[in-house]
Amino acid sequence: MKKIIATLLLLSLTKLFAGFYPPTTQTKVTAVNGNSITLQSPLGVNGMSGIVVHGFDERLTAIVGYVVQSNETIALQIDSTAIIHTSLPSVKPQVRVGDSVIGGYLYGNVLLLAPNEQVYSDIVRNDDKNWIHPDIYATFLSKNSYGLPNKENLTLFAKKYQVGLVYIVKRDHAILFDPISQSVVGQRAINNGAMKTQFPFFMRLETIKSGMFSSLKNNGNYYQIMEAIK
Repeated sequence: MKKIIATLLLLSLTKLFAGFYPPTTQTKVTAVNGNSITLQSPLGVNGMSGIVVHGFDERLTAIVGYVVQSNETIALQIDSTAIIHTSLPSVKPQVRVGDSVIGGYLYGNVLLLAPNEQVYSDIVRNDDKNWIHPDIYATFLSKNSYGLPNKENLTLFAKKYQVGLVYIVKRDHAILFDPISQSVVGQRAINNGAMKTQFPFFMRLETIKSGMFSSLKNNGNYYQIMEAIK
């Protein structure tokens, strides 16, 4: 029975891959009105975050802002103060007409939160991404006493470890969560079957003794935690 469930799961995951990931998109800024930016062409999907790159001269460019697409060719500036240029202390994060925009920046770097090792292995084996192992995220939660996964600590983790997307396997579907915009940018149905889950998500670390994480490790349901991230 377990082998049959595993086969059905793998077939479901294989279908899930096609068209699931929004493609990285490049466009330009055509107008700036306060916090609102008009793009020459839309990004891959509403909710997709991106970076704005300004060319100071022929050789010098810098990231001057983050944006998130809100509606067709309209994007909003977000979190420009988070961009640090240690080699360019005088750079001012200001978005200008003509600047380049890269939507889906770092979307190839994906953190996968899965209910068990089998689901995790099937996904990473069948898709060519730079997978950020959940062990790193678990250690991050423990070290900083963040407790359980949520939008806020996923955003902090993504900025620290250059994560573009969080792939979250839920009970009957999977989502792609953009941690910068805190938006869902992809969703597909998935059949997990009646499989054992690991709380709060699959990781190779059996115990983490520091922080709140240790006391919460075995007290909860994986799917309840993941359903709260929308």
